[in-house]
Amino acid sequence: MNRDNKEVKEIIKKGYSKISEKGCCGSELCCDNSKTNVDISKSIGYSQEEIGNVFEANLGLGCGNPIAMSTMKKGDVVLDLGSGAGFDAFLAAKRVGREGKVIGVDITQDMIDKAKSLARKNGYENTDFILGDIEDLPIDDKSIDVIISNCVINLAPSKRKVFSEARRVLRDDGKMFVSDIVLLENLDEDKKKDDELLCGCVGGALLRNEYLRIVKESGLNFKILGEDKEISKEQYNGINLESLKLEISKSDNFVEKKSEGNGCSCCCSSGGKSEDRECIDG
Repeated sequence: MNRDNKEVKEIIKKGYSKISEKGCCGSELCCDNSKTNVDISKSIGYSQEEIGNVFEANLGLGCGNPIAMSTMKKGDVVLDLGSGAGFDAFLAAKRVGREGKVIGVDITQDMIDKAKSLARKNGYENTDFILGDIEDLPIDDKSIDVIISNCVINLAPSKRKVFSEARRVLRDDGKMFVSDIVLLENLDEDKKKDDELLCGCVGGALLRNEYLRIVKESGLNFKILGEDKEISKEQYNGINLESLKLEISKSDNFVEKKSEGNGCSCCCSSGGKSEDRECIDG
């Protein structure tokens, strides 16, 4: 029997409360114990300087570096979906400066408490961490310049609601930068019901093409910035998946970026142009 959305969210809260104390590797929920949080962060694209920015906020989570992917600038208002202990939010806060602001939303109270404590300790006055559900954001319409999300949307029972909410809160010229786990083949039912795989960003993940279709059907356009298949061996014991890196917009005006990994660099609009089909159908 499939678990309902409320049950899934309770499992996520419990799992990430544990991670907030020990980090990803220490919790045995996200990776094998031979890797440290620093090892994981380096492998997904963070520099030593970024890792050391607010060291205690690095819990070894993530499947990419949305800060490096993004076009955020001084004065921007940034929203971090699933902000955890604030690792990406603090990096974003440096990018937007005192004139800007970074809002982190997370469903786990222990993560919010830890992020607020680290913000106070490290003087990040341009950050705000809010307890909330990314399927129902406590954020005003058209108030956000840049949304970032790092390996979190896969945890939400309704990805469609997440992207719909993202579209609602983004300004018309806003951008969204996402790094997320997607499947390259279906999981068996036992894996889908495994709590550790759910909290480890696998059990709730969608097939790649389904994920991209939901983005389009939410009235958003996307550009694929990279597809990291090596992460399957590095973090997920060979499960057939990848880290998909996207730039998402309400419009179809994209900044040219070099693609990463083995994936294509292409754009798909919500209008569903025939020449864009290869991005979704592989």
